[in-house]
Amino acid sequence: MRRREFITFVGSSAVAWPLAAHAQRQPMPVIGFLNGQSAATFQYLVAAFQTGLSENGFVENQNVTIEYRWADGHVERLPELASDLVQRQPALLIAAGGAHFAAIAATKTIPIIATFGSDPIKTGFVASLNKPGGNVTGMMILSSDLEAKRLELLHEIVQRGASLGYLLDPKFDAADAQRQTVEAAGRAFGRQVRIVEASSDADLEKAFSTLAETKVAGLAVASNPLFNNLRDHVLALTTRSKLPAVYELRQFVAAGGLMSYGTSVPDVYRQIGVYAGRVLKGEKPEDLPVLEPTKFDMAINLRTAKALGIDMPTSILLRANEVIE
Repeated sequence: MRRREFITFVGSSAVAWPLAAHAQRQPMPVIGFLNGQSAATFQYLVAAFQTGLSENGFVENQNVTIEYRWADGHVERLPELASDLVQRQPALLIAAGGAHFAAIAATKTIPIIATFGSDPIKTGFVASLNKPGGNVTGMMILSSDLEAKRLELLHEIVQRGASLGYLLDPKFDAADAQRQTVEAAGRAFGRQVRIVEASSDADLEKAFSTLAETKVAGLAVASNPLFNNLRDHVLALTTRSKLPAVYELRQFVAAGGLMSYGTSVPDVYRQIGVYAGRVLKGEKPEDLPVLEPTKFDMAINLRTAKALGIDMPTSILLRANEVIE
């Protein structure tokens, strides 16, 4: 190599190396992950979210950073936690576990991917399911629409004619829709539904005392972040009351509850992760349709059924995704 060519080569390399080093030092995009529940009970869903992200080539701590904020069931903390995340100016926000209200109130510019327990059109979060508009999209969990199904399962396994109990959090955004749904279902089944309310851990004892006084034959627990976060207490009170109960999540059944039926929540979080990856690649929430769930899970604990003296109908067992024996 001639002296002049060598000098040119070295000079161009000296320019290229700093540019490459600068590119490597570019900060990773940040995802703000806001959740109304606790990290301890949500690790399997965080894993599902990360799986969805990886389907678009994003791996936490390799090419994306995730900032987690957990309210641990204290929904009054969500606005402050949302504000904290917004101040970090993340590339996008994930709002789950009942956190979508706080996230949407905190920013109108940062993309938000949320889980919705009720119709996001009626609540004004999106313009339509196919074309959300604005900075918000996500996935519906359809918690309100599945309340009737859980009540129907309870109706099938407990004595005919007896009233059924329904545990409701009146402060949950979908509470009115849930109440109307179960009241209509009760009328359709010819059952009286005794609705008891609890908006905190302290309210649960009174609610279960009322259920005992009204002598309900079984209990359907409304789907919402509060009861999911207070799972152990809800299960302890249900066991103490010797009530057959139906829940939203299979985690209740794995921990000793009788039965669960609901949207496959891990699949929801995987889909949310997929959407997060698409937004990081440049797509806009306004162009991403709000998804509806396509997978549903039913779990039954036969040990609990035996302890309660319930002979679980074969028709129900055949429909279950998981039977714990």
